[in-house]
Amino acid sequence: MARNPMDHPGEQAAAEPIRLLAIRDTPLSLDEVFQAVGDASAGGTALFVGTVRDHDGGADVDELGYSSHPSAEDELRRVAEKVVADFPVRALAAVHRVGDLAVGDLAVVVAVSCPHRAEAFAACRKLIDDLKHEVPIWKHQRFSDGQEEWVGATA
Repeated sequence: MARNPMDHPGEQAAAEPIRLLAIRDTPLSLDEVFQAVGDASAGGTALFVGTVRDHDGGADVDELGYSSHPSAEDELRRVAEKVVADFPVRALAAVHRVGDLAVGDLAVVVAVSCPHRAEAFAACRKLIDDLKHEVPIWKHQRFSDGQEEWVGATA
């Protein structure tokens, strides 16, 4: 007798390597991203966390804000699909924060699990680098001296 995948929804979801993609205006969770990429067939998991630092280009940063284009989540999916196509990804997750953030806040969290650590590191690096360069998210930094700066992409 054939199994009906609708009777076992977790099995179908587990087969999908892109487990979590989001652009949010609420605080990010390392645990949520790490748990999303858990997979019994993966021997390596790489996680990258981008945080708001207190300086940039020699100037003290007081705070910053991220904004995104309405197409940002679609572009994030395109980037994730390319990583899945290029690496033996078992699971992938990426979340980016928008809105006003303080120094120390999490701006972006990405993770990838693969059969081996070298693949996981490479895939995770590709994911964050492509997210930074291709997903339309912009950073508005406000400095202690009253100056402001818009930065072209993300974290």
